[in-house]
Amino acid sequence: MSQGVERFLNSEGQLEAWPSKHADKQLTLEYLVTKFSKSQTYTEQEVNDILKAWHTFSDWPLLRRSLVDSGFLSRDRSGYAYQRVK
Repeated sequence: MSQGVERFLNSEGQLEAWPSKHADKQLTLEYLVTKFSKSQTYTEQEVNDILKAWHTFSDWPLLRRSLVDSGFLSRDRSGYAYQRVK
């Protein structure tokens, strides 16, 4: 687990809040991307389902976009296939 991310997790390991500081957001994204296999391609629904399981504040679209925008997940042009990058 990335050092410092524990502050944002509950006892189940779920993200409880979206941090305000950029560095803390990066920590949480580094943590969330570990929930994805490096060798699997995911549909948007599968990405959503994984993110729903690992956070409690009901904003999986924010998390999905942040993972893509930060380069942790890649998305094909159609928006259908996602893969772990980092």
